Amino acid sequence: MSGPNTDARTLLTLQALQNNPKLSLRRAAGIYKIDERRLRRRRQGIQSRRDWIPKSRRLSDLEEQIIVQFILDLYSRGFPPRLRSVQEMANRLLTDRGISPIGINWASNFMKRQPELKTHFQRSYGYQRARCDDPTIIRSKHDEQD
Repeated sequence: MSGPNTDARTLLTLQALQNNPKLSLRRAAGIYKIDERRLRRRRQGIQSRRDWIPKSRRLSDLEEQIIVQFILDLYSRGFPPRLRSVQEMANRLLTDRGISPIGINWASNFMKRQPELKTHFQRSYGYQRARCDDPTIIRSKHDEQD
């Protein structure tokens, strides 16, 4: 698993290889404690999977942020955002550009990619769960928010 420390060491190793042409890739990987395969791929210009954006992605970052703001706006007005409304918003943005509509699972995958929206979607509230909740605690929580 790569973290910020590993990414920084990878960049340092690539700089060291650039500055010292006699330094071998294997030796540099050993000095900086980086996986040799990872270093070889970065040197060839292959991005890490985490940084890679698929070509099949239809909406830009700006358009996705517009959808996020739309969902947060709905939530602030008291309307429960639903996957169907997210899908309709995305399709409206795509039809403006003349691109075919999104797929069936796009809205749920979009929600997984957006961590700030995880708490804003309505989850089912089962009968057993409702029986276990204490009404006085719930009222006090709502009073704190107001």
